[in-house]
Amino acid sequence: MNAPEKLKQYDRDAQVVGNIVHLEHFNVVINDQRLATLFYVVGLGGTRDPYLFPGLENMWVNFGRTQVHLPSRGSKPEVVRGTVGFVVPSLEDLKKRLEFAEKEMKRVVPEKETKFSWCEKDGAIEATCPWGNRVRCHAPSPQFGRTELGMVYVDFDVPPGTAEGIARFYNEVMKAPAKATKKRASVSVGRNQALHFTETSKEIPEYDNHHVQVYVADFGSPYHWLKERGLINMETDAEEWRFQWITDPKDGRKLFQIEHEVRSMKHRLFARPLVNRNHAITNLTYMPNSDAFRGLF
Repeated sequence: MNAPEKLKQYDRDAQVVGNIVHLEHFNVVINDQRLATLFYVVGLGGTRDPYLFPGLENMWVNFGRTQVHLPSRGSKPEVVRGTVGFVVPSLEDLKKRLEFAEKEMKRVVPEKETKFSWCEKDGAIEATCPWGNRVRCHAPSPQFGRTELGMVYVDFDVPPGTAEGIARFYNEVMKAPAKATKKRASVSVGRNQALHFTETSKEIPEYDNHHVQVYVADFGSPYHWLKERGLINMETDAEEWRFQWITDPKDGRKLFQIEHEVRSMKHRLFARPLVNRNHAITNLTYMPNSDAFRGLF
């Protein structure tokens, strides 16, 4: 009788994604769609969603399977207290687009009236939107799995002494793998995304109601924990609820305020196909059947 063949061993834990399965969008209020178009569409290379909010009340801009939501309401724009990370197909193409967007922005409004800027730093492109939102764009790399276009992280600036408690919150309450090292909490999201919370001694601006949106597999357990402690701030509908305060489950201390729009995987918009244009083509370089971006999201 032959000896049983030895089975190859794999690291099965490396495939665990945790309870937060997707970081879909961040949402900030704007007051000028012209500038938003120049930055997020012309500059960064996103695609304005052609189906939802095509008017003047809101803009949804697609980046792979992720979005930026830019509602136009009020006169005071909102700013994420941190840095949003994207992967783009080509940093060289991105630099050319940002140079063009910069020229157009100066033509539209006086330079002193926007906070727009960009530079190349540590192998990435860092840019600031006209209202002060910071983004960092990376080339595709194994660090971000197979993603060639999309939002891959948000890195929040948080007060000193909060990283460990924030990691506990995501581990114990949101059921998402999280760890705190070197004054930074990192939370695993889905296949290749993350939420980071980096401690800083710099003054953190007052919270202005911007938010991030996530889909979760276990929709009930985190809700009940937060509800029992009076931390649910919006009961949207059967498929969505929201909370704003990240609290330490060890002692209930409030650590950082950022609204989470939490949706179930039964939500009507979960896994909605998003239109993404091939921003490498122009009317002069057009080739048949090359309109859509054909890389990996």
